[in-house]
Amino acid sequence: MGRVVVPIGTQHPALKEPASFILTLEGEKVVSAKAKLGYNHRGIEKACENRSYIQSLYIVERVCGICSHAHSTVYCEAVEELAGIEIPKRAKYLRTVVCELERLHSHLLWLGVAAHEIGFDTFFMYVWRDREKVMDILENFCGNRVNYGINTLGGVRRDLTPEIIEDIKNLCKLMDERLKIYTDLAMGDATLAARLAKVGRLSKETAIQYGAVGPVARASGVAIDVRVNDPFAAYDEVKANIVVDDNCDVFGRVLVRVLEMVDSVRMLRFMMDNIPDGTISVKVPRKIPAGEVAHRVEAPRGEDAYFLASNGTEKPERIRMRAPTEANWHAIAHMLEGDYLADSPIIIAAIDPCYSCTDRAIQINDLNTGKQDILNWQQLKQYSINWHRENNGIDFAKLKIK
Repeated sequence: MGRVVVPIGTQHPALKEPASFILTLEGEKVVSAKAKLGYNHRGIEKACENRSYIQSLYIVERVCGICSHAHSTVYCEAVEELAGIEIPKRAKYLRTVVCELERLHSHLLWLGVAAHEIGFDTFFMYVWRDREKVMDILENFCGNRVNYGINTLGGVRRDLTPEIIEDIKNLCKLMDERLKIYTDLAMGDATLAARLAKVGRLSKETAIQYGAVGPVARASGVAIDVRVNDPFAAYDEVKANIVVDDNCDVFGRVLVRVLEMVDSVRMLRFMMDNIPDGTISVKVPRKIPAGEVAHRVEAPRGEDAYFLASNGTEKPERIRMRAPTEANWHAIAHMLEGDYLADSPIIIAAIDPCYSCTDRAIQINDLNTGKQDILNWQQLKQYSINWHRENNGIDFAKLKIK
């Protein structure tokens, strides 16, 4: 049987952000896959290095719209560690409350997208209806539905009111009812299992080999979760359960996320009943003492790791961000191989990818001299055109319009 090469992306209806997948097919099955990132060049790390620590907080919160609180939390805790600052206990609890609300928001969003990818649009509508309830709570508490702006260096900006506490308790009651339905559906619906079981397989050994994190790793039987393995915020007191599944496929990734939401509701209810009194922030100096620190938190998609270096000034000397998608990306090609072309959208979606989180600017070396050249906009545009021509891209200059 002859082989056919099918390109997906960089712009494609199945992808919400630019990425390229080159799939080689025998019939309908993928025999090899190549995945490529690098179409977003935002320069976020460099932008942070040219701004003060408090200005950089606003930038890191915009690395990702879904995991914005996770990014600001890992950044704030890294700066606070360098500064030798211990934030108030109530502030730690408030950060944890938003962490779990964000997890609910993210997992509900993903569950709806996954349902849409397999044609289950009724489920998509139900799930996103409940996601709106979570986002309403986030807006009432933080002031924003996306990029919440709740974190600040030394603590948080806003405190819970009795009314918002009551709203969160009511949300927990609602989510208990809805998640029971979703759990029964995920674990008992024969059609859903038949569509997703044994699709995008990633064994435990292979997940460890590729360095997978978050629900992708836990759905392959790898019991890793920063909230438990290396607690941050208030997770030393607000105990999270590591939800692990050994299906090692897309179906397992659905189960893990649904059951994690059940655990998030449990933790939110615990925090509403046990949140300590006290202040919500302390002062942090403008100039952070010289030093280096590596810090991580558990974002909804998985481990979010930051490296921060200070030279004793008001600006960070170096900041490096590794989002969960960057860790899970390496296993994508492996998960695609051996499955049908029609399964590729849900396999890609199953890692809950965020390409903007992952992409970094590239620097081109002159192959003849070895010199590192910085390209201006026109040179970069021409380089892109030449690259696509040489790699079987479409030469629009040769297209004839009738």
